[in-house]
Amino acid sequence: MYVLDTNVISNLHKNYYRKRFVSLWKEFDLLVANGKITSTREAFHELHDGVAGADTDWAKANAKIFTTPDAKEGAFVGQIYSMAHFQANIEKQKLYKGGRNADSFIVARAYAIGGTVVTMERLKPNAVKVPNICEHFKIPYLDLEGFMEKEGWVF
Repeated sequence: MYVLDTNVISNLHKNYYRKRFVSLWKEFDLLVANGKITSTREAFHELHDGVAGADTDWAKANAKIFTTPDAKEGAFVGQIYSMAHFQANIEKQKLYKGGRNADSFIVARAYAIGGTVVTMERLKPNAVKVPNICEHFKIPYLDLEGFMEKEGWVF
């Protein structure tokens, strides 16, 4: 099971147009239909905080994959933010402006279901990004290319 970060959904729609990458979308839609793709309600909200486009339309059409965090996920989010270092993941500007932050919820979803996070973020020393949180808690993660490679996709 793959847990998609908001940036992956946006990237897919901005760079892999459905009419040009037909076989990619056929494979991706099959994973969605087979219940192999999930995300969180918070990612859904992040998508809709931006400019409406193909990614927001797709999210609305596939709203069932954006789950509401359960108690196990909520407790894990608390565990992430109980660490002072990871509290910096909550961007002050987003707090001031009422923006969303799905990062911890995406990692918590993967933890709760034994899934793999798929994110466009990169692991950087001492950072507080999704890969750093995953590394710390030993939760598997991939970038978009790694996801395609793991699925054996070649186009």
